[in-house]
Amino acid sequence: MSLSTPSSRYHCSLCAALSRLGAQHAAAQCAPPQPQRRRFAAALLGAGAGLALPAAAREGVDVGKQSGFSKLVSAEQVEQAATQQYAQLLQEARGKNALVSGDNTQTVRLRFVAQRIIPFTPEWNARAPGWKWEVNLLASKQINAFCMPGGKIAFYTGLIEQLKLTDDEVSMVMGHEVAHALREHARERMGKSAATNIGLELGAALLGLGNASRTIAGMGAQLLQLKFSRDDESEADLVGMELAARAGYDPRSGVSLWTKMGQATGGAGGGSGSKLAEYGSTHPQGPTRIHDIEANLPKVMPLYERAPKPTQRWDAGLGDSGDRKANKPATPGREQAR
Repeated sequence: MSLSTPSSRYHCSLCAALSRLGAQHAAAQCAPPQPQRRRFAAALLGAGAGLALPAAAREGVDVGKQSGFSKLVSAEQVEQAATQQYAQLLQEARGKNALVSGDNTQTVRLRFVAQRIIPFTPEWNARAPGWKWEVNLLASKQINAFCMPGGKIAFYTGLIEQLKLTDDEVSMVMGHEVAHALREHARERMGKSAATNIGLELGAALLGLGNASRTIAGMGAQLLQLKFSRDDESEADLVGMELAARAGYDPRSGVSLWTKMGQATGGAGGGSGSKLAEYGSTHPQGPTRIHDIEANLPKVMPLYERAPKPTQRWDAGLGDSGDRKANKPATPGREQAR
């Protein structure tokens, strides 16, 4: 007996059923995607686009995030303490006739360099635009310079005169010191101290023996005595080098600067009998420091090459005492020129 078929196209009912299943599968393959499938496909495309177009890497040096210890101490308190300490320092310098006048060649020079560096500071610290920057020169044989929290900068004549700093080297020192303030190294050191001392004070307070508030009360007196760690110094070298490069000063001068430092101390370190004892005590030197600077030069040289160069230079007057007036005085800018 022959098997009946729904159509003469098929050999039997089984063939017809298989054909229908095949047609349904093909239709499913061609059907429009469901909303869930559209969303899933869009997500895959989005992820693929994110992988294909990564965010542009930052140009310049990379020193990582700031230490969490800085958050243990209020930035406002530290900056207020720095302002008070800086004002006291200037008052004492005036009393000793050691505050160099604003129209002195070297003071004008320092303020000019600062005015070129300051515009690039906000990228490193969101508080920097609100700082009342000040730059002053103190007559002293000390080999020293610093930038206190809040942008309070001071150079000592001994640093400029004994090392016969070029403008590029001045920018490297200034960039380095400004970087300490931008990276809030003083605040970080105070935070670490507070973490220890407050713990001790709280323990004593529980026994009725102390008061935790005393830990913060004396922070102003610490600012000029703080010694930064090797990591802090390395950060300041690299950030300072980038600031100087963006300001149009040659970052390769960092090598000549620290070579001069090493030669002046007869090597590295700056012992108690060294001319650089003061600066060496808080700014450790050595071949490693120069090596780190050299290793990071490729990251900042393009910035320097593109940057507008300074319209004034004082390199030709390195041998004078600083009494000669600049041939083209820099135009003062608000607080930067004070």
